[in-house]
Amino acid sequence: MTEETWIAVAPKSAVPEGEMLGVSAGGHQIALYNLDGEIYATDNICSHAFALLTDGYFDGDTVECPLHAGRFEIKTGKGMGPPIPCDIASFPVRVVGDDIQVQVTPKT
Repeated sequence: MTEETWIAVAPKSAVPEGEMLGVSAGGHQIALYNLDGEIYATDNICSHAFALLTDGYFDGDTVECPLHAGRFEIKTGKGMGPPIPCDIASFPVRVVGDDIQVQVTPKT
């Protein structure tokens, strides 16, 4: 069984408030969001069709996919209705100094 591990993915200064950033960690494509000064992380791939959510629109506490306007809650990864077939993963985040760290199970 593979254990979850904390991986430094970006400096906090790389994700200004109200912005998002795509990163890779442990074989996962991850979207980082700065929502009201707090950093959140979800899968960066839409569950409906292959599209990077960081190419979409950050609006309030949701992100909208650039292909078919499917929306997800940033804090939880919950899909907000059609055309989304399922939620996306969210990941624990911590900030150590200026480093954003995400906890993931590395893909093998």
